[in-house]
Amino acid sequence: MERPDPDELLDKLQREEARERRGRLKIFFGASAGVGKTFAMLQAARKLSEEGTDVVVGVLETHGREETARLLEGLEVLPQKSVEYRARVLREFDLDGMLARKPSVALVDELAHANVPGTRHMKRWQDVQELLDAGIDVYTTLNVQHLERLNDVVGQITGIRVWETVPDRIFDLADEVKLVDLPPDELLERMREGKVYMAAQAERAVRNFFRKGNLIALRELALRRTADRVDAQMREYRADQSISHVWQARERLLVAIGPGPEGVALVRAAARLAASLRADWLAVHVETPAMQRQSPGRRESIYATLKLAQELGAETLTLDGAQAATTLLAYAQMRNVSKLVVGASGARRWWTARTPLHEQLVRLARGVDVVLIGPAAGDTAADKRVVRGDWRDWFETVPELGLVGGPWRAYAWAVGICGAVTLAAAELTSFLDLSNIAMLYLLGVIVAAMRLGRGPGVLASFLSVLAFDFFFVPPKLSLSVSDTQYLLTFAVMLTVALVISHLTTSLRFQARLATWRERRTGAVYAMARELAAALTTPQIVEIGSRHVREVFQARVALLLPDSQSSVRQPVENAQALTMPEHIDTDVAQWVYDRQQPAGRGTNTLPASLAYYLPLRAPMRTRGVLVVEPEPEGGAAIDTPEQQRLLDTFAAQIALALERVHYVEIAQDALVTMESERLRNSLLSAISHDLRTPLTSIVGFASMLVRNAQTPGPLRTELVEAIHEEAQRMSGLVTNLLDMAKLQAGGVQLNRQWQMLEEVVGTSLRACRRVLAGHEVTTRLPADLPLLRFDAVLLERLFSNLLENAAKYSLAGSHVEIAARVNGDEVEVSVSDDGPGLPPGMEGRIFEKFMRGEKESAKPGIGLGLAICRAIVEAHGGKIHATNVPDGHGARFIFTLPVETPPTAPDAPEGVESDVPSLPDLRNLQADEAPTHYLPDTTDTTDTTDTTDATDANPTRQHE
Repeated sequence: MERPDPDELLDKLQREEARERRGRLKIFFGASAGVGKTFAMLQAARKLSEEGTDVVVGVLETHGREETARLLEGLEVLPQKSVEYRARVLREFDLDGMLARKPSVALVDELAHANVPGTRHMKRWQDVQELLDAGIDVYTTLNVQHLERLNDVVGQITGIRVWETVPDRIFDLADEVKLVDLPPDELLERMREGKVYMAAQAERAVRNFFRKGNLIALRELALRRTADRVDAQMREYRADQSISHVWQARERLLVAIGPGPEGVALVRAAARLAASLRADWLAVHVETPAMQRQSPGRRESIYATLKLAQELGAETLTLDGAQAATTLLAYAQMRNVSKLVVGASGARRWWTARTPLHEQLVRLARGVDVVLIGPAAGDTAADKRVVRGDWRDWFETVPELGLVGGPWRAYAWAVGICGAVTLAAAELTSFLDLSNIAMLYLLGVIVAAMRLGRGPGVLASFLSVLAFDFFFVPPKLSLSVSDTQYLLTFAVMLTVALVISHLTTSLRFQARLATWRERRTGAVYAMARELAAALTTPQIVEIGSRHVREVFQARVALLLPDSQSSVRQPVENAQALTMPEHIDTDVAQWVYDRQQPAGRGTNTLPASLAYYLPLRAPMRTRGVLVVEPEPEGGAAIDTPEQQRLLDTFAAQIALALERVHYVEIAQDALVTMESERLRNSLLSAISHDLRTPLTSIVGFASMLVRNAQTPGPLRTELVEAIHEEAQRMSGLVTNLLDMAKLQAGGVQLNRQWQMLEEVVGTSLRACRRVLAGHEVTTRLPADLPLLRFDAVLLERLFSNLLENAAKYSLAGSHVEIAARVNGDEVEVSVSDDGPGLPPGMEGRIFEKFMRGEKESAKPGIGLGLAICRAIVEAHGGKIHATNVPDGHGARFIFTLPVETPPTAPDAPEGVESDVPSLPDLRNLQADEAPTHYLPDTTDTTDTTDTTDATDANPTRQHE
């Protein structure tokens, strides 16, 4: 008894454990609406409920059918949740409520339903997956037109495209599928009786989707899809239970294609048989070591036959194995093949001991019908040609490792090896027995077979026996034998030499084949790894072209479509020599439009030197791959193995192109969303923040116009109000203009050596009305160095920070301006004792149009702090915001670089210089500072504490 595979047993146990933890999914499957899926589901649920199972109805659509609604009586129905969407309140399945309730069985109708945007999952089948992961069994319903794989087919049949689809993997993973079927005539009768839709809807549906022909086609699709799933389940069960014999539950044919000329007739006969049985069929070629030694013409014939089978509708495959019969039967059992079609190769030849393939299959087959197809008339000569070809193939030499340059040189090398062994044995005759000399000859045979091939190995075997007899067996220098026992020695030696030659050659071929497969796998892996890291289309084109060129030794070009879906000629560059010399864009366009290969080795323009392959991705075709083998040394691309490898490369390139395409779409969508957000913010600011002062100005001005006799004090108050609102609107417009200039880089800095106290004073004076009712304190040390900055922009910076502090703090609160030297920069801060910044807004507060939740009721458009950041960065500094520690309020801190100021020029002797020194300049500025930057104390509305501002500078107080 064969021992089971431990890995298969472990995988089986893991799948069973996962299946036990997961809930079971049962799908009530039908061809169309109205066949009774929901009715059957409710009947099954009521039966479970009567047996004591906890059943809850999550969501169910009765569509107004009374008999369906009556089945709901007595079942617990989970309340649906309300979801607001586009000013409407919609009802949706409450997934969280069902997870909290956690019944044994949940009824979730219409598996393909699309959920309302805003819910956790986009599709209802995703809700069902979460219920299954939670261990809840689910009953659901599904129509055949909602399966993703059949969506296009149904659209072609009915002329109506269904957009709500379910992936086929969900259908295949279902634990049970119950087909609810109804003949088309009965369904149409139900439609006319109003049991499916209302009368008006039913009449319209019968004329469109529910035509009898459509219903018949949909019914067949549903039956076939269910049968496919059952067939897959049966094969999985056979694999789990280690059942080797075939269960002929469904006809499936496998035709074995060999090197003989009868392959074409065999394929056509198999196609006719599959069509008559309405069965799937496969065309398989087994690549044995003997087949690998076939001549190039014979191998091309095999590949042409496989291509014909593929065109006739077969699934083609090339298998590798030591014995064709056992390999075919093992694959037939794995695919549950019911009939194996093979050609009858005629009687066994007297000169070969090999049993024909069909005899081996008949003897070894268990549970598989072997269908023999006899040779067609006129194939006798062809059969003779096959025999001669096999005899030549036995002696075919495949040079390797640069040891020989051709077949005849290989045979010469074999003769030379035998001669070298003979000379070596002659020198060692006095030291070795005849048996050891025979071992030397066997060693020479092994070397010849391993390095030269089968033919030279056989020649070396015969020459070794003859040389051993002629030179070393008494009587020497004669082929006669004095002792008849040496005849047995010769026979054994020849047999051993031939067997060793055969095994060594087969091992060499297997090693070459394994090396080629390893290189193929490595090439696919290397390209996939590089494509996964590619971020742009040019990178993908370069990577794909390079790998295809290296593997196939061919000229390669990737043709991509433009916005009008026209395939364009690649631009010639430094690698133009590696591109095909003649690219026919008309052929490439045909390949792109039809999604079919053309050119070399195909039925479309086969005379072309290049092979055109569409780059098919899941969503659409992404371009055309053009491959033209090099005139000398290029690899063949017509063989099925090479074409499959080329198809794999093309699929990888297409997937990478589609990935980058959708990444670019996502980036464009993000840019569009951000632009839309900024536009909406700007429109909101203009419509609200600019309209408010305009409304006030218009209102106050109207009062002045209507009341010409307005008293003087009231008129003054109205004029001041108009002036204040106009200033406010001017500030908003100024912020917009400043931001536009800073973003466009159109602002030229006028940087001069100045003192920070001066610009602080100017800013406080400009903001005296805004700071009315606030206590302002300045802490500017006397040793602050001269700084080089643009005074106008820095005044705007301080004004925005001060306005921001006054805006978000209560009247009577405290605002502080402080500065200190920190290494090679000056650090300036503006603090308030308002509510502070919301959590997480410390960095985002400097973005354009960004305003926190607490800021929404305040006037402004959210550009002030963005302008502050732009001004600071233009001066080479940095700005950030934080909350004041140990209290309330926000603190904005920015830095300005400290540079070495210029020195005053020396005055001529006897002439007094008019350039003040740094101490004189500081004293001069300190003397003028109180009247320059402190708020106007004569204004009765300004309550700024000038005493605190003056006390903050001890030097100035001393002066």
